[in-house]
Amino acid sequence: MTKLWKLIKGQWKALLLVMLFLIVQAACDLSLPQFTVDIIDTGITNGGVEHILPEKIRAEEYEKVAIFLTEEEAKQWEQLYEKMESGTYTLKPMKNKELQEAEEQFQMPVIVAYSMEHVSKEDATKYLTEMMAKERPEMADQLQTMDFDQLCAAMGMEFRVYEEEVKEQDGQYVTKTYVDMALTIQQLVKSKMMKQDVPLTMRTQMEEGMAAVGTTVTKSMGILFARQEYVALGTDMEQLQTAYLWKSGVKMLGVTFLMAAAMICVGYVSSRVGARLGRDLRGKVFHKVVSFSNVEMNQFSIASLITRSTNDIQQVQMVSTMILRMVAYAPILGIGGIIKVVRTGSGMGWILALSVVVIISIVMMLMVIAMPKFKQMQKLIDGLNLVAREILTGLPVIRAFGREAHEEERFDIANKKLMKTMLFTNRVMTFMMPLMMILMNATSILIVWVASHKIDAGTLEIGTMTAFITYAMLIIMSFLIMTALAIFLPRAEVAAGRIDEILETPASIVDRADAKECEIKQGVVDFNHVAFRYPGAEEYAIEDITFTANPGETTAIIGSTGSGKSTMIQLIPRFFDVDEGSISIDGCDIRSMTMHSLREGIGYVPQKGVLFSGTIESNIKYAGDRITDEQMKEAAEIAQATEFIHEKKEQYNSSIAQGGTNVSGGQKQRLSIARAIAKNPKIYIFDDSFSALDYKTDAVLRKALYKKVEDATVIIVAQRISTILHAEKIVVMDEGRIVGIGTHEELLANNEVYQQIAKSQLTQAELARGKVVEAHESK
Repeated sequence: MTKLWKLIKGQWKALLLVMLFLIVQAACDLSLPQFTVDIIDTGITNGGVEHILPEKIRAEEYEKVAIFLTEEEAKQWEQLYEKMESGTYTLKPMKNKELQEAEEQFQMPVIVAYSMEHVSKEDATKYLTEMMAKERPEMADQLQTMDFDQLCAAMGMEFRVYEEEVKEQDGQYVTKTYVDMALTIQQLVKSKMMKQDVPLTMRTQMEEGMAAVGTTVTKSMGILFARQEYVALGTDMEQLQTAYLWKSGVKMLGVTFLMAAAMICVGYVSSRVGARLGRDLRGKVFHKVVSFSNVEMNQFSIASLITRSTNDIQQVQMVSTMILRMVAYAPILGIGGIIKVVRTGSGMGWILALSVVVIISIVMMLMVIAMPKFKQMQKLIDGLNLVAREILTGLPVIRAFGREAHEEERFDIANKKLMKTMLFTNRVMTFMMPLMMILMNATSILIVWVASHKIDAGTLEIGTMTAFITYAMLIIMSFLIMTALAIFLPRAEVAAGRIDEILETPASIVDRADAKECEIKQGVVDFNHVAFRYPGAEEYAIEDITFTANPGETTAIIGSTGSGKSTMIQLIPRFFDVDEGSISIDGCDIRSMTMHSLREGIGYVPQKGVLFSGTIESNIKYAGDRITDEQMKEAAEIAQATEFIHEKKEQYNSSIAQGGTNVSGGQKQRLSIARAIAKNPKIYIFDDSFSALDYKTDAVLRKALYKKVEDATVIIVAQRISTILHAEKIVVMDEGRIVGIGTHEELLANNEVYQQIAKSQLTQAELARGKVVEAHESK
């Protein structure tokens, strides 16, 4: 996820805010099972009694607990309660933390005291026999035959014996006889018939026996002591239970509302982060691509750049939102759930460990199978985009040659390759959810099976089991969330890498560190032994090009196809940089000028007329708002565009479709020429820009143009000699080199290449008269 994180980390403030809301959401989510435990164990099982230490306690019970305390604990026990005039003891006010610490300290003595109060008659008989045998070894055999009453008589003591109804496992109530051994031990200690350390030894033995019991079970045993005191003091237990259940329910509802609010905030912020990330990435990619030269454009291809700017950014935007909403939440939830599970003391953590190992194994297996296909998918989308773009842009040619069936088959092949790859990955990932659901249900069954034995043994409570199942599902769900995103993360990582590749690719043509703003005042263009070859090419496209284009004159460049004409003039606005030699304007090397100042002084008309969606006015005024309506109309008139503009209902406000598809090739070319004229630059470059015009329009346009640009430098690349007939300087190109420079008459007289071009376009009579324009206009 390194590439993905590299793109997302710029939103760190929003990430911190989302993390804060996620922590709140997770805390609420993890606290809800605890409310369930409290309602089951405290509200139902314990009758609403929350604390081990009762708010009021009878004096005899207060003293019974004291006999199982050390001297230090006895002093602290006295500080907890205040003796009332009625003889009872009342718990002093204290903070929750202090009360919790006190309960942890006195939990075991309270449990021992309560347990010793509820010793069955059989266990009491056995205990008294063992105790008497230690005191009177000579009576050991006789003591084995005595019953409880006889043992009491032999000891000369009275014991408190009572009966209670107890609910058995089958739901039936039976009456059992119990002996209050705590009272007996208290009397023995007071009469010094039992040493003070004996009760402490009994407490230690019980602590060791309860070491394997969970904290909730231990607390429930201690709460039985508090319930006993409340009942004995006449507390309305039904009202106490109802009040606790209402209080817990209201708290649970409040936490639920807080969790819902946190979820809404997380969704809102993460959506904004995703949308902002998409916006920023599109902006960065667009600005980067705009800065690319033709070298980088050819390196990536138009189809790939379109895919990276749309589909790839969409993948990153979608997954970044999901990461913030779920992936970041899953670890928080999982770690919190594990902590909660450990605190339950249920001893079933091995079940979760087993489930997590199985989940990770399944995910790793599926990802090993699917990951290579994810990497292929984006390249296949590029290929499909390329085929679709070629077909859509080349429809006229396809129809003209009757190749619809062939192109449909070509598209079908690319489409089916992508479909098969996506089907493979989706089919692999469809196994994930069923397997995870089976695992979740199997985990629940295993937890219930193990917990049932613990509940039967009295080491676990039903509420704790319920909470453990809930926490287990939360932990497994957190892993499910992360595994579900495993479907999207590989594609997003690949997409992020492709986006980062664009952003990290340095533009080959940039302003130098020492570049300066140089205003083009005259427009003298000087080529000095210029050589250039395209990236990856072995041979130069043009070589040893030297000539000067002066202001106030027209410099024409002519030559056969592939001779390097367009390549040469594309070096002037630095669409490419020269490999050898230099190009200067007004004596200043164009590489030492800022590209803004260089291109600001150039009016460029490409070989293929390019229009943008908008209106005729917006296209002619494309150079900036500084162009007035008068300048716009003048430029349109010079370019011979007013003829068709005035025929339109809205004239200059007439709409232009994307790519200028609603105007003809000649109209498109004339608007492109008008756009350059309206800019009023010092240098005009026309790259075979008159090819779509008829001879008459071409002649009229050039005549009007020469009056407008008489002080500017005009460079024309042309295929037709009629276009450059009156140029002051004609540069003849052949196989990337200059083979002649001169006027039409001079070249016609002594340049073989120019003569061949002229012979291929003109008749013998026209060549003899040298009146090409007049001859063509008379046709």
